[in-house]
Amino acid sequence: MSTAVMSSRERSLDPRVDGILERLLRLYPRAIDLSMDRLLSLLAKLGNPEQRLAPVLHVAGTNGKGSTCAFARAIAEAAGLHVQVYTSPHLIDFNERIRLTDGLVHHRRLADTLEQVERVNDGAPITVFEVITAAAFLLFAADPADLCILEVGLGGRGDATNIIARPAACGITSISIDHRDFLGDRLTGIAAEKSGIIKSGVPVVTGEQKPEVLAVIADFARAKGTTLLARDRDWQIEPSGHGLRFTDAAGSLALPLPSLSGLHQHDNAGIAIAALRASGLTFPDAAFQRGLTQVEWAGRMQRLDGRLAALLPNDWELWLDGAHNPGAGVALARHLKDWADRPLHLVIGMKQGKDAAEFLKPLLPYAKTVWAVAEPDQHLALSVDEVIAASGGIARSGGTVSQALRRLAAEETAPARVLICGSLYLAGAILRGV
Repeated sequence: MSTAVMSSRERSLDPRVDGILERLLRLYPRAIDLSMDRLLSLLAKLGNPEQRLAPVLHVAGTNGKGSTCAFARAIAEAAGLHVQVYTSPHLIDFNERIRLTDGLVHHRRLADTLEQVERVNDGAPITVFEVITAAAFLLFAADPADLCILEVGLGGRGDATNIIARPAACGITSISIDHRDFLGDRLTGIAAEKSGIIKSGVPVVTGEQKPEVLAVIADFARAKGTTLLARDRDWQIEPSGHGLRFTDAAGSLALPLPSLSGLHQHDNAGIAIAALRASGLTFPDAAFQRGLTQVEWAGRMQRLDGRLAALLPNDWELWLDGAHNPGAGVALARHLKDWADRPLHLVIGMKQGKDAAEFLKPLLPYAKTVWAVAEPDQHLALSVDEVIAASGGIARSGGTVSQALRRLAAEETAPARVLICGSLYLAGAILRGV
């Protein structure tokens, strides 16, 4: 990505925010640089707002970070707490990344804060993500809250959010291979990067992990002298009747099924619950129960209606999911096992640099047809031909999502489900058009 040209990944719906981001992109030769010296210097000039935050829940991982943050927010708000959230990437509008206690930050306030950070930085080399993080900390410090939820942007050890010296609790979600250019292609090495958020004396919660990953996390926790709460050892979440049951040292919770679909969301919900219970904050049982049914997270097993759904027969279902790496493909395939009551058609669009073949491998056995697509507004979209090659020639050329859905509806007659997946940036492009 050229730092002089802003992509849809950064773009806001507000022209003033767009202009600031365009200028910031010219300050550093790389969009991502996992180190913190530049941010430390900038935050000192800003009066160290990161030291004036509410208790922080810090969440790292490869898949499920955003969902875990969404669960934690929903539960905390159901308990009557005032909550802030910093997450990435956004799907439709840049301001989705910063949620204050009264909702998403307004464009004018975001632009004012970004301009303040830009002035104080005074042209010094710095990445856009570091500036956004500094702006988020300024906004959070001026917004009284009970809980601040921070999602790691990339990795953990060198991520800008890791500037927080002592969170109330940390969570590490499912870890798999992704972002090879920055984190390498060894699972244990990636686990070490993610485990870099672990702090001395701060409880850390993790969910389902491969044994070698859990061993790395446990080693880091021991080295920091802190408590590791691991699923199926220190806490459990499992089906019970028509809902779930969560159990840890504090007792047992009878829970409804979460409003986010997919078995993998049970793990994410469990991490959020365990981390909140370990944070030192107090939550009534009813908050966990209400929170699980009220949680919303766009682009994650989201049922679509509107323009795109209207291209399909009335008795069809159209779904969207941002799964985009091998680990997410495995988790998604577990969910597809429960969709055997009708044919499934996959519409796949992916981002360059992702392991498309490994993502597709667990999904292909469940699909009657597979359609390769690339949207014009999809950031760094993998070409249709490359998606077809990654599928081993199984996928067909669909063009855009709309074109694929029209062709599918013309060829198939039985009631079916269609799942669009492969990229969060594809999900964003779809949601902007819906």
